[in-house]
Amino acid sequence: MKKLLVVSDPPAAPGYLPRLRYLCDYLVRKGYDVTLLTEEYQPLTFDHSYPIETIRMYSGGTLDWLLKSVWTLLTNWHDRAFAQRAIHQLTITNNQYNAVICTSFSDFPLGAAQRIAKALHVPLLCDIRDLDEQVDNSRYQYKHQSRWLMPFRRLYRAIHIRRRNAVLRAADAITTVSPWHVAFLKQFNPNVHLVYNGFDEAQFYPQDIKNKEFQVTYIGSLFEWQKEALAKVQQVVPVTIHTPQSDPVSHNKLGDAIRESSIMIVLTNTNTHGMLTTKFYEALGCEKPILCVPSDQGELAKLIQYTNAGIATDDIEEIKAFIAEKKHEWETNGFTRQQTRHREEFSREAQCRQFEEIIQHYLS
Repeated sequence: MKKLLVVSDPPAAPGYLPRLRYLCDYLVRKGYDVTLLTEEYQPLTFDHSYPIETIRMYSGGTLDWLLKSVWTLLTNWHDRAFAQRAIHQLTITNNQYNAVICTSFSDFPLGAAQRIAKALHVPLLCDIRDLDEQVDNSRYQYKHQSRWLMPFRRLYRAIHIRRRNAVLRAADAITTVSPWHVAFLKQFNPNVHLVYNGFDEAQFYPQDIKNKEFQVTYIGSLFEWQKEALAKVQQVVPVTIHTPQSDPVSHNKLGDAIRESSIMIVLTNTNTHGMLTTKFYEALGCEKPILCVPSDQGELAKLIQYTNAGIATDDIEEIKAFIAEKKHEWETNGFTRQQTRHREEFSREAQCRQFEEIIQHYLS
């Protein structure tokens, strides 16, 4: 039996890193011995079929976090200390793991995973979900920071990018989430593989639910710079808006909310690279028409066209025509159902099969 140590940034509610969870569960079903190692952050209340080991790095106080953050900036304390504690806690040198798999949205815990893999003398496989460079001026990450802090944030960003790149150069293989990410990461490592994100087949599935109202829905965070695009749709039709701050939809009700809708709004912008929002995959899984505004003029628009999942546009006349078409469908049937193509390629099951093929290639 192959033993895998999966090292991850902390899973957080409500989704708890579905890409990670489904991979671990899938590998266990396929006969692998999987252990998940992560930083202690919040209670992990999701069901899992594999042991989870957590390591506490901060006491919870602001001063402790601040001092350790500064020390991490200077010495990479976070990765070094996490790896040391992991080796001690798991006595991993006495366990014959066959590979270390690290998944991260940033640079932590890439450095820790590299140290652990080196101690075990096994391959290191890195799954990169996000990159700082994918967003213009890091507008997502640093949107709450004051202007006077920006020079410090830029320094922080530059140091962490340098550390991240050093690990990626040494990794045996990298997986990532979009063609743009693949092309970008190949400057550091030639062994980069594309594994798109996907939808959970058990939660996001098609079901024709008749609705007395024609309901256009947006679910997700709403950034200030996205409101103009949403307002363009609202010129044509009312939009039901669910954000985490206002009228949130619980994670286990997301599928129902999508199936009950007539059109799902996906918001994006042209100043990003390879950002294929989870809401695209979830609407695709439910076969609900997607109206993506504006078009990213890139990979998301291409995926929407490839899957026939809807339309990506910022043209008001195209928006009106698409809404009118779907409203007529609703008036005729009482519901809408998008006739998608290649839907099965983007399920979590298909994603996990791709991961397994890559993992098998590098197992020691």
